Amino acid sequence: MTPTQRVIAAAAASEAGSLAFLRALIGAGETSESAVQETVARAAAALDCDVEALSYSPSDVPMVEEFAGTAAIEPGERRCVTARRRGSGGGRSLVFFAHPDSEPPSDLGRWRHVPFAGEIEHGRLYGWGVADDLAGVAVMVEALRVVKAAGLSPRGDVVIASTPSKRHARGVSALLHAGLSADAAVYLHPAESGMGMGEVKAFASGQVEFRILVDGKAPPTTEPLQTAFAHLAVNPVDKALVIAEALRALDVRRAGRVHHPLLEAAVGRSTNLMISHIASGQPDRLARVPATCVLGCALAFPPGERLSAIQAEVEQAVAAACAADPWLAEHPATVVWDAGMTGADVPADHPLFVSVATAVRAVTGHAPVVNPMHTGSDIRNPIVQKGIPTVGLGPLCGDLSQNGSHDEWVDVADYLRAVAVAACIIAEWCGVD
Repeated sequence: MTPTQRVIAAAAASEAGSLAFLRALIGAGETSESAVQETVARAAAALDCDVEALSYSPSDVPMVEEFAGTAAIEPGERRCVTARRRGSGGGRSLVFFAHPDSEPPSDLGRWRHVPFAGEIEHGRLYGWGVADDLAGVAVMVEALRVVKAAGLSPRGDVVIASTPSKRHARGVSALLHAGLSADAAVYLHPAESGMGMGEVKAFASGQVEFRILVDGKAPPTTEPLQTAFAHLAVNPVDKALVIAEALRALDVRRAGRVHHPLLEAAVGRSTNLMISHIASGQPDRLARVPATCVLGCALAFPPGERLSAIQAEVEQAVAAACAADPWLAEHPATVVWDAGMTGADVPADHPLFVSVATAVRAVTGHAPVVNPMHTGSDIRNPIVQKGIPTVGLGPLCGDLSQNGSHDEWVDVADYLRAVAVAACIIAEWCGVD
């Protein structure tokens, strides 16, 4: 048998163990994120890996082509676990990474299944955090276990990295800046798109989120009900609409100028500027002129555009709108940048993509497609920060807790396929003896 055939056979023989390990991670999640990391460390040590832990503060990790306001970064120390299976030599190195942190448990009474038991029903395995991202963590550990069970030894180093990610935890960035490097990386995370192992994340748009603060002027009265004096006031809602119109015009201009073939083919447009939130006044005091109005916005843009250029475009559009309005010229709106990240991609003819696609085809029988709609995917981190080509993949999943749903699940058969594919990637990319 070829190495790939041996890997696929070993994965099939290891299915019960792969499911048991995923259940173990779900059970550990009921205790803490640290318990999940300890479970990963023990399993990796048993697979002849050199295991290390890195403690870090997310706010101390340098930001490259990304930013986040202090309020967006959860305070406190976090911990990454890495495990290196050293290669015999002559092969390419690979990093698998996934995140062990899930949403804080809440509203568990809505669940039909026991949240931390890993129950299986109708081909789905249920558990808190199973799709976000405990299944990804399990896949990378089990892939190493399958390669070992197949009697194969990687020629290149294989690193598995369990790295906190949520709420700007930035674990993989911490590792990269601490010296982690490889010839390629694969981000393992179940696919929220509904395509499961039929897709590869090889493209991630960038995104920036920002708010625009607009001041108004109260009418010259001490009356609590101000409607009769409204013409003597400057309503910030009216002025915010001036800004909103300028942002809509910017959106139209960008849509006509910025193009990427993958995005155009998927949704017919490569960039969008969306006003997603408006806040002004008090809902129980409708007869008072509000003091301020805040527009909340998000802008998505394809790889190749830089954050600084996007920010400059927005600021110029807002400044031009303010300059053309007498009130705003004297009281200009303020742009507050909340968070932003640049995009990144790996072309379909890149050796990494070819190896991953070959592995997917060997296990599933079908060539994967590139889904270009994963805005802000973590595949961007190794690419942007260290120039490490990176793609992502993962099994079919649904009802994610982070989306307000309950009974989060992954498809059992697709999870097992993901384990086999990850093991085949090791054989294809790293080479095996």
